[in-house]
Amino acid sequence: MDLAGTEVAVLGAGRSGSAAARLALRLGGEVTIYDSAGPDAFGGMPEGVAVHPHATADTGRACRAPLVIISPGIEPDGEFAASFAAGAEEMIGETEFAYRHYEGRIVGITGTNGKTTTTELVQRILTEGGTTCEACGNYGRPLADVVLGETVPAALALELSSFQLETVARFRPDVAIWLNLSPDHMDRYRSVADYRAAKLRIFENQTAEDVAVVRLGEDVGEIAARRVSFSATETGGDYSLDGSHLCLDGERILDLGITKLRGIHNAENTMAAIAAGQALGIPASTAGQALAGYAPPLHRCELVRTLDGVEYINDSKATNLHALESALRSQTRPTVLIAGGKEKGLDYRGVLPLLKEKVRAAVLIGEIREPLRALFSEAIEARVAASLEEAVPLARDLASPGGTVLFSPGTSSFDMFSGYEERGDAFRHAAQALK
Repeated sequence: MDLAGTEVAVLGAGRSGSAAARLALRLGGEVTIYDSAGPDAFGGMPEGVAVHPHATADTGRACRAPLVIISPGIEPDGEFAASFAAGAEEMIGETEFAYRHYEGRIVGITGTNGKTTTTELVQRILTEGGTTCEACGNYGRPLADVVLGETVPAALALELSSFQLETVARFRPDVAIWLNLSPDHMDRYRSVADYRAAKLRIFENQTAEDVAVVRLGEDVGEIAARRVSFSATETGGDYSLDGSHLCLDGERILDLGITKLRGIHNAENTMAAIAAGQALGIPASTAGQALAGYAPPLHRCELVRTLDGVEYINDSKATNLHALESALRSQTRPTVLIAGGKEKGLDYRGVLPLLKEKVRAAVLIGEIREPLRALFSEAIEARVAASLEEAVPLARDLASPGGTVLFSPGTSSFDMFSGYEERGDAFRHAAQALK
């Protein structure tokens, strides 16, 4: 794409927008980056990129840039983005824009939960197999930033959120991984069907030459790619679980005991990553070498400490119900759950059977703590705390030796924290402070 002399409007001054602006500038575009925020949001913009703070829909209606590149945090159907799109020839996302300037192999990873762990696993497997690979996208660096690098990797482990997939057009991964789907981001989408439709765009340009790695039982409709299935709980998939061993067509290929991965959900993440590696010619034996000693990223069922026989597990990345349910299913010890946070319009009633089976008591925090206490009290003892610092000692008092205090909020953190990372750090600090 030669942008020489072409006016380019980039919406959003965050990481994705900044990277897209720099790539458009290098391609010869006349680039302006727009954001509703003030001037402080535009720090670090390269020379040659014009900035427009305090942008509004009126700003967009006056813009006539042929190409509009939208950041994933901005709703493409919202008034702000639509005002710019009305005068443009094309509006695409940063992922789509950067994809058009990348020539290597791509493993795209989507799903409600497990994306980051699987992305890291794919990167390790491909690298061990002799292919330069970077984990990027919704994880790590934006794709446009990778494309701008002096040395561009031969392959990408590309984590893809529904927000990024909303604005693809030609994007076609060599391997597309679909981990799972459950309600999430209902504050952005009108329905689960809309959320699912955004995720499904990962498959829309694949052909029979490509591979789709899909969890067994997931409804992804008719797809053109060759399908490979996996499941740690159901029979009939290409990849399955036998105790701690991952199996391919019934034959053991990897003992998860060589890793520090915990839980059925991580077994499935590993299956998907190995399947993607094999689709690109990397045998399971090489994957085993790559994953020896691997520990999942922070805030994902992370064992923080053991005190008086009680394990303290940080699963702050559990920002939706499916992640909470996955964490609960992986527990084998009497569990005290700390949950709660921002109101996202999720229905927690479906969690009650798991609470009865796995949890002896819960401590609820955040703006949904009182509604959750009322609901959870139908199944277990439930208390509330005004802060995470108050919740952790209360959970300790409710736990018993041989048990677990599991911090798995089941919703996002923005009512109390800047993100799940800060929230998880706060839990870790509170757990380490216990005497």
